[in-house]
Amino acid sequence: MTDLTHGTWVLLADGEKALFLRNDLDEIDPDLNVVRLKAQENPSDAEQGVEPPGRIPDTGVQHRSAMQEADWHQLAKDRFADELADLLYSYARKRAFSRLVVCAPAKVLGELRKQYHKEVRDRLVAEVDKDFTNHPLDEVERILKEDLKAA
Repeated sequence: MTDLTHGTWVLLADGEKALFLRNDLDEIDPDLNVVRLKAQENPSDAEQGVEPPGRIPDTGVQHRSAMQEADWHQLAKDRFADELADLLYSYARKRAFSRLVVCAPAKVLGELRKQYHKEVRDRLVAEVDKDFTNHPLDEVERILKEDLKAA
């Protein structure tokens, strides 16, 4: 069982927005407050791709195959997760938090896990596969309190 004890940090993230929160009360009555907001502008893939996909030589005379076009939108989300992992590492080195809960959709969690530094992993007490970035904080407090108690 994991609780949102006093001082626990909570990261709410998706591929474009992140809220770094701190619980300023206790596990019975959590009070999450924003420590930092980080966002990136990430237009749709269609808006980012400007050239048609490349072509490569194929077997046969004058045959060429199209290459799969890069998903620029997803690449930007992955880079954003890398930036968040670096920020968490920076905060961990400064001893800004001793306990961390990360809440993000599965793809973002996967990218973050690849990049966690040991100092962050040592402080990580829970991961929640949910996107809370557009929820009011009082709702996040209530849902997290219930989810973490059940875990």
